[in-house]
Amino acid sequence: MIRYHQAALRRIMPNCFLCSTLVSLVILSGCQSFGGKKNDLGALTAAPPNADEGASPIQQVSYVDAARESTKKVINFVALREQEDLAKGKELYQAADKKFREAKELSGDEAKKAFYAASKLFRRASEAAPETALQQDAMFMRAESEFFADRLNDAAETYGTLQKTFPRNRHNDLVTARLFTISKYWIETVKAEEGSWNFVNLTDHKRPLTDADGHAIRLLDQIRYDDPTGKLADDATMAAAAEQIRQKKYSKADEFLTDLRETYTDSDHLFLAHLLGIRCKLEIYAGPKYSGLILEEADKLVKQTRERFPDKMQDEKYAEILARAAAEIDFHQSERIAYRAEFREKKQEYGAARYYYNQLLEKHQGSPHAEVARERLAKIEALPDVPVRRLSWLKTVFPDSTASSPLEPTFDADGNRNPSGGETLLR
Repeated sequence: MIRYHQAALRRIMPNCFLCSTLVSLVILSGCQSFGGKKNDLGALTAAPPNADEGASPIQQVSYVDAARESTKKVINFVALREQEDLAKGKELYQAADKKFREAKELSGDEAKKAFYAASKLFRRASEAAPETALQQDAMFMRAESEFFADRLNDAAETYGTLQKTFPRNRHNDLVTARLFTISKYWIETVKAEEGSWNFVNLTDHKRPLTDADGHAIRLLDQIRYDDPTGKLADDATMAAAAEQIRQKKYSKADEFLTDLRETYTDSDHLFLAHLLGIRCKLEIYAGPKYSGLILEEADKLVKQTRERFPDKMQDEKYAEILARAAAEIDFHQSERIAYRAEFREKKQEYGAARYYYNQLLEKHQGSPHAEVARERLAKIEALPDVPVRRLSWLKTVFPDSTASSPLEPTFDADGNRNPSGGETLLR
């Protein structure tokens, strides 16, 4: 019985809440304040004048526009956003700009509080003038105010909204620089706190709630997406790749480095992208039991690096790095062939095993597996290519059913059935 009443209450409470909300809206829209002034929501929800049924098409369109405007005003009212008013937006922008200039003259916590107060005014100004140049400037100045107030997470979000609302806006270069600075700060913060137990940030407005390095990589990727031909696009790509390498996410790092090599061919990071790309591919390689395509890519990249940067190869340090990478690739490739040879030998497929051992001697003479290949070749030289089938006499006793097609009769050139050709269902 108690459970029944509890279930009934759970069904009734949402409806009661909805009814009370609607009643409140009706009261607000229909009543006047104590001073005799009509409530704002009542004015917003009032029906348009002369909305009779016999209106012309032009009047009906105007009624639809009026209803749309009323709906927009109600939404702004409920969401606590500034109503659309260009003149009001200009006033708010001027007040915010004045507050911003005053904050620049202050220092310490007072300056941060003043910048944050200015950001609120800029937010209201941007809401009052949507889809205008004023909104663009107000959004940018709001983000700048949050940036100087050390609310970097809020600033990054506002910068991102600005880039999404106004692609390729006139503040693009500075926005990109700010996002790059914020991402680098978050990465350095994570590095400084590496090994600590601070999983959730609840006090510092300069950092995200969690996963600061992940947010930093997303900002760097956003820079590449919003301004792929900008001054910092290749820097952002390289920084994202370096952070992925630090986190040992070599597959994702390889994607960033490949993009840098193919897209930003005149970047200052191009040579480093080749070196790190080789290292990432070698780290991605999972062993002889798995695909060797990544080794082929690494080998191709080593050759490409030597061809594209002959001046760098004069430096002994870089020449040695590439030589070691090439030797490591050669070792892994010989290991793959040795693994295949050993696998075939265990299955007594000595012909295939000899083939792989000979490949080792031809292509990888200097590898450690070459000496093993010589020894194994000497031992299996006289063995048969394929293993001898056991109980082969059973095949003569029980013929193979796939040797003939008993249900397919044979016909001659004239279309007559050949009685001597092929077995049938009865023969």
